[in-house]
Amino acid sequence: MAGSGEDFAQFDISVEEKDKLVGEVIRYVLFKTEQSSGCPIKREELTQLVTGKSYRQRNLPAFIINEARDKLEAIFGYEMKELQRTRVSANNRHSQQVSGDAKSYILVSKLPPKAYKECVEDKNKSHFNGFAFVVISIIYLSGGNIAEEDLWRHLRRLGLMETDENHPVLGNLKMTLESLIQQRYLHKEKVNGPEGNAIHYELAERALDGDINNRMKEHISKIVQKDIVSLDDD
Repeated sequence: MAGSGEDFAQFDISVEEKDKLVGEVIRYVLFKTEQSSGCPIKREELTQLVTGKSYRQRNLPAFIINEARDKLEAIFGYEMKELQRTRVSANNRHSQQVSGDAKSYILVSKLPPKAYKECVEDKNKSHFNGFAFVVISIIYLSGGNIAEEDLWRHLRRLGLMETDENHPVLGNLKMTLESLIQQRYLHKEKVNGPEGNAIHYELAERALDGDINNRMKEHISKIVQKDIVSLDDD
């Protein structure tokens, strides 16, 4: 990090203390990401790892977190990406940032696809990733916002019932859908309508991320082209 030596000098702690704090943040991020299935980690949690050690330098937590971010990418190949909470208008696909939310982070692999597949990818999670892709795609094709009833109507066509609590692969389907909210792929809100309140789902910041969004569009395009070819063959 440019200027990190000069920045570090202001805190009046040893290099060993600094390295220990950076290591604790890195371990926390790696283990918490694994234990929570990739749910975002609040910056406040990482700050407390520093302030909980009785360090009172105001800018020290930010310095330690930035050092940890640099080392995570350099050593482990992970970008510790800051999430900005966004919302998608029900009438269009333009997103807007929502202010007032606490900062949080997720880990995003920067490894080459082949290396990631061979060394990192958990094939046991492929069923969940497939479910997430289907749900996100349905909402994307619905303009970024869909009523809960309509979402389940589409999922039922795939054999996924909202009443199924023991799906052989996905388990409790409502809980699996809820996990997409916790991981910030979706946002759920109650909307007042002429027929009363209704639950709506919107794409959240992880689903709107450039890489994920582009890959989703690419897959959807391939599926559509495949269907067109099949119709032509018929």
